[in-house]
Amino acid sequence: MAKVYVFLADGFEDVEALIPVDVLRRGGVDVTTVSITDFPLVQSAHGVSMEADIMFEQGDFSDADLLFLPGGMPGASNLFAHKGVCKAIVDQHAAGKKVAAICASPAVVLAPLGILNGKRATCYPGFESALEDATYTGDLVTVDGNVTTGEGPAAAFPFAYELLAQLVDKQTSDQIAEGMRFKHLMA
Repeated sequence: MAKVYVFLADGFEDVEALIPVDVLRRGGVDVTTVSITDFPLVQSAHGVSMEADIMFEQGDFSDADLLFLPGGMPGASNLFAHKGVCKAIVDQHAAGKKVAAICASPAVVLAPLGILNGKRATCYPGFESALEDATYTGDLVTVDGNVTTGEGPAAAFPFAYELLAQLVDKQTSDQIAEGMRFKHLMA
């Protein structure tokens, strides 16, 4: 079973965190939410409190198949300000393992860490100037090697289904998407 850690900082974008967690868990992926704050309860950008599964200090992220950064502001900035999160992301990428970020996080976290250098990537419009060493696609979802980036809140579903296809398989991803009526929306 694939293992995913989702880092949650105060100010995370609700749907960008919760839709991928939901979709991946429906697909049989072991997903652990991680509070990088001083408390298990993390406040979203829209005032929703979410209790994370573990605190950052409790995690050993070496078993991760994927490390995931939701966007939102100031969530993305708070992720980047956390030295432990940055080290985990850099180590994951250096090991050739999967990293994913959506919305502001590709520009605010991955780009300054050098993760996107020479890669194709997307992010929330208005942040693309931070992708100076990457090729900005403007797509809902962009995959380049072991890095997957998403554009913003509306991309949360296709982003989640892409991650599920990578971690499990496309058939499972398509079945979950159909069961959630996503494919019906896109018809």
